[in-house]
Amino acid sequence: MPEEKTERIGKIKLDLTYYPGEDLYCDGEIEDELLKIARNCAEVEYQKIIEERKSWEILYHLSPLRENIVEWLPINRAMKVLEVGSGCGAITGALSRRAGEVTCVELSKKRSMINAYRHMEADNVTIHVGNFQDVEPDLPADYDYICLIGVFEYAQAYIGSETPFDDFLRIIRKHLKPGGHIAIAIENKFGLKYWAGCREDHLGTYFSGIEDYPEGGVVRTFTRDGLLAIAERCGFSEMQMYYPYPDYKFMTTLYSDRRLPKRGELSNNMRNFDRDRIQLFDEKRVFDTVLKEGQFPLFSNSYMLLLGPALSEEYVKYSNDRKEEFQIKTLQRSTGFGKKIEKHPLSKAAWTHIEATASACEKLDERYRGSGLAVNACKLEREADGTPYITIEFLEGKTLEEILDERLQQKDLEGFHSLFDEYLKRIAWGEEKEIADYDLIFANILIPQGSNNCDEKKEKNRKNHTECYLDEEKWGLIDCEWTFDRTIETREIAFRALYCYLLEDEKRNELNPDLIMNKLEIGPAEAEQYRRQEMKFQKYVTGKRLSLAEIREAIGQPVYQLTDFCEGLANKPADNRIQIYEDTGKGFQEEQSFFPEEDGEEVLRTGEGTVELSVRIARGRSAVRIDPGSHACVIYIKRIGWNGVEVPLKGKQIQMNGFKIGEDTYAFPTEDPNITLSLWGLPSEEENHLEAVMEVTAVPAETMKHLQKRGLFN
Repeated sequence: MPEEKTERIGKIKLDLTYYPGEDLYCDGEIEDELLKIARNCAEVEYQKIIEERKSWEILYHLSPLRENIVEWLPINRAMKVLEVGSGCGAITGALSRRAGEVTCVELSKKRSMINAYRHMEADNVTIHVGNFQDVEPDLPADYDYICLIGVFEYAQAYIGSETPFDDFLRIIRKHLKPGGHIAIAIENKFGLKYWAGCREDHLGTYFSGIEDYPEGGVVRTFTRDGLLAIAERCGFSEMQMYYPYPDYKFMTTLYSDRRLPKRGELSNNMRNFDRDRIQLFDEKRVFDTVLKEGQFPLFSNSYMLLLGPALSEEYVKYSNDRKEEFQIKTLQRSTGFGKKIEKHPLSKAAWTHIEATASACEKLDERYRGSGLAVNACKLEREADGTPYITIEFLEGKTLEEILDERLQQKDLEGFHSLFDEYLKRIAWGEEKEIADYDLIFANILIPQGSNNCDEKKEKNRKNHTECYLDEEKWGLIDCEWTFDRTIETREIAFRALYCYLLEDEKRNELNPDLIMNKLEIGPAEAEQYRRQEMKFQKYVTGKRLSLAEIREAIGQPVYQLTDFCEGLANKPADNRIQIYEDTGKGFQEEQSFFPEEDGEEVLRTGEGTVELSVRIARGRSAVRIDPGSHACVIYIKRIGWNGVEVPLKGKQIQMNGFKIGEDTYAFPTEDPNITLSLWGLPSEEENHLEAVMEVTAVPAETMKHLQKRGLFN
């Protein structure tokens, strides 16, 4: 054994005994930039840096969301953890906060230095710098957890054998204590995102994993059955498969075979942070079909394979894309007494929010006592260190959202409106009291199944099924997180529920919201007021943070639609013609579009690039899209109006595939710039009037890419 060589960075020990003296791989200048950030900036500054730099590499290495993939593991101070391939420390911090001792193995000294500077106050971390095969014989055999996060797929790069993946896992197993766990996070070679047109994560090529890597290389990912087969060959008999969504890198939700996703839950599917992609189909709709057919384990984008005794955790949802004081996680556990739900704060700043949620449950329970709405039993508890958390009664059933979707799918509008009327009646109970849950959306209402013997009746017609739901003695309120000590009108809460419901899925556009607006006695002015209130609420929850979706848009990797390629749009010369698309409930389609200048509509252009658009839109449209041309451009939007009412650019009413670079000014680094106006909640007439006044400045595509790389977009 060579002489031990060590260095210290803060409280972290770098063991350089097996370091060959130079880094054998490097990602170039970005690692120098990361090292500078780690040395000079506090962790609380990382989010601002991510938003300012608009760089995939900065996001990938510094985002706190990377920790989600291991944060949920039941690691405690009595445990030892081995992290193989620790890189720049994306998950090391989460492990060091939970475990008693953390051992890292990393080939690159520069990456290890980045890791050490990030976590230099952690006195329980040792980083072994060197080749894993050299370091491994000196590692002990008593680790409670061994983490292979984004590592297993590279096994044949450093295990020189005919069966590198099996051999790597057997080597790793030697260092696991009895009853310990190995956690493997890896992409699924059959992940739905690859079928839909995302490039393979490691090679950057289309369909290479699906085609079983025809061009070779050292990286290999696996299907679910492929991973389990390796584990079985290596002698593991206890194993659990978890499904990180959207993927393991930026996981927001973790599913398992004991709690698979439900239809409608998988809607966050744009994962092209680092490179452009094609979009061959709507992944949300296809995921719904996959779930209906029971095939989700085959098509999950990523896997978390846990080798070892079964854990009680069945489901985890992270809400840490918010202000720090609202960052929590929700757990579903299986215990000897059944299932239970827990809500935990992710920082001390969120303790107050957890305690306030527990208090809100008690107050809402008092408000709705005697009504047809029951608040799930909720109890405030504390960890040994005083950290508060909530346990909530687990209920079986369907959400009102699921049931309403069924009614729409079956064209049962009468049943839909009957259920909505019942929802209104139940949530209105105690409206005068100074306590209200602003988040009484349909997904937060659970209707128990079978208590009135609906299943035994085996009803075959939709009406009787709807009556079963209406007759349920109690509907459950399963989330009290956004409860306020003030009165809120029932119609405002109902408006928000419908607003969220319609904007989340275009398949719901066939519902005519005007009927409900009339029922709620909400006119255009009040609807606008409620929309603005919703925007304020979202800002209250997120603060000044950009969401991950907004950061993806800022990074600016384009998404190419299949229809564009089919019609040759990608090869057409720059076209300044404005094209209007109308959504009649089937999404935007070419046959439901027109060029207003060619159809006799009013389009006024000036020499300075100003376009004044005035077109007629028939009743029955759920959204319209303005395509200002087929070239990269910068657009200053002076006004967008609907029937004489100006529509605010902020909020969910207007969406676009460009990103903000100034006041009402947006850059579109794509040859298919578009601005989408949702018509839900806007006044509708037999013939409607869409207005837009904007300055459109064409920018060469190469210039736009250069500006993006230089970080000149704010």
